[in-house]
Amino acid sequence: MNQMIIQSSTPVTLLGGGEASIKDVEAAMALAPTCVAADGGAELAALAGVSLDAVIGDFDSVLPETLALTPSERRHHIAEQDSTDFDKALRNIDAPAVIGVGFLGARLDHQLASLNVLLSHPDRACVLLGASEVVFLCPPAMRLDTVAGDVVSLFPLAPMSGTSSGLQWEIDGLSLDPMGQTSTSNAATGPITLTMDHPAMIVMLPRRYLSAVTQALVSAPPSARWPARAGQYKDPTQS
Repeated sequence: MNQMIIQSSTPVTLLGGGEASIKDVEAAMALAPTCVAADGGAELAALAGVSLDAVIGDFDSVLPETLALTPSERRHHIAEQDSTDFDKALRNIDAPAVIGVGFLGARLDHQLASLNVLLSHPDRACVLLGASEVVFLCPPAMRLDTVAGDVVSLFPLAPMSGTSSGLQWEIDGLSLDPMGQTSTSNAATGPITLTMDHPAMIVMLPRRYLSAVTQALVSAPPSARWPARAGQYKDPTQS
């Protein structure tokens, strides 16, 4: 097994080079005080006055003077160009959960790449913080104390199915597919429960659920977590 760059018993904040604010950094670090930057995320850390436990990436998006703010032993250069800096960082963090800041907003291609990383590493519980929402890959099972009227958007990144309770439009019995039926703009009628048969469902909730989602991911038992091998997605219709 490869040695992780960051090993933490508590959640970790991971900063990216996308759209984010100091307020976003503060919100994440209140829940996840260990802070890591994915390449250009070091610029956001410098702006927020945050000391980094590590900078991980190919270092093509961070100024040399910014990189120099982090001691050399905490700089981890990964030169390959087959993965994004988010991927390079996330796969090298062993923590109960990761809060990603600076991976949503701005360029759409970067946002889509971030969702691809979540799908590629389902065993790395990670919630992305945006300007108005939080985004994460749904685990095999989870419960959240949402309230009636809350927007709950579900978007499958591959063919799959699942069950739900507490949604205005339940997903039980549906064949969900990014090229077919999805469940965006759904709504809670109260607390929700979700189960998924494959690690392919992206969940979007209001931003105020950052703490609740992070805690749910941290406290999930092994049966409610995806194993690493689940990242090798197999179309259930081909089983």
